Amino acid sequence: MNVIFMGTPDYAEKILERLVLDSEINVVAVYTQPDKPVGRKKLLTAPPVKTLALKNSIDVYQPQRLRDDGVVAELLKIKCDYIVVAAYGQILPLAILNHAPCINLHASILPQYRGASPIQQTLLNNDAQTGVTAMLMEEGLDTGDILKIEKIDVDSEIMVEALFERLTEVAADLTLDVLQNFESYSAVKQNDAEATHCKKITKKDGAVFFDDAQTLYNKYRAFTPWPGIYLESGLKLKKIALESAIKTGESGEILEITKESIVVACKKGSLRIFSVQPQSKKEMSVISYINGKRLALEDTFL
Repeated sequence: MNVIFMGTPDYAEKILERLVLDSEINVVAVYTQPDKPVGRKKLLTAPPVKTLALKNSIDVYQPQRLRDDGVVAELLKIKCDYIVVAAYGQILPLAILNHAPCINLHASILPQYRGASPIQQTLLNNDAQTGVTAMLMEEGLDTGDILKIEKIDVDSEIMVEALFERLTEVAADLTLDVLQNFESYSAVKQNDAEATHCKKITKKDGAVFFDDAQTLYNKYRAFTPWPGIYLESGLKLKKIALESAIKTGESGEILEITKESIVVACKKGSLRIFSVQPQSKKEMSVISYINGKRLALEDTFL
């Protein structure tokens, strides 16, 4: 079968890799976002999907706007049986949706967490379960009919990068399953009344306060390494653990000091902190930090 693939980040790259390795699938074209400047030196960097496609001699297209008439006309000339979309980053116009069945792999149990950051939202809400949904695309955002859902349990301490990796493997397996057995699946409409949404993550989302320990820890799991979590002072909390989710205390009070960590109270619960990073400085142990600030038991860690 001939497939057009659309995707951009690591999540999409792994799915494309699985398609390329399958002898029954011929990836005839790859659409991905334009190269972007990365890092302090702003070096122009190709998306992971583009790099993989070029290694496998697949034609790559990187339109600024997929909706432009010329871009659409060019794509419609490419014969394919399916279009597979995974974290592409652009909305598909109706003409492309009608060109071939468009299958999207969304990293949530739809209609839960439609939008840009479903994996982070899973951790922010401390969900015990998540999954990947294969759906037929339509003009709405993640509103298409569901072909199949694969669910997994979520460990209470798993970090976002590890969860990304698990869901990527699930998505890759699910993609092959749906393509190979497409005719046997009956698409089911989503229940819009049960839909929830999640937004694109920004640096501001990393701001935290010592109010609720479980909420702060959930942010740590969801936002490490980017955008990271930081206090109002700008101090980044680099490595932490949930000490207690229920015990009440004075917000920011240092309750315990050991050789490697400190315990800090929240209004609800407490956190164990191992390392921090002051503004414009390197990461350091929290013990070195409090020694430099001359902080002791019952002082406020803010």
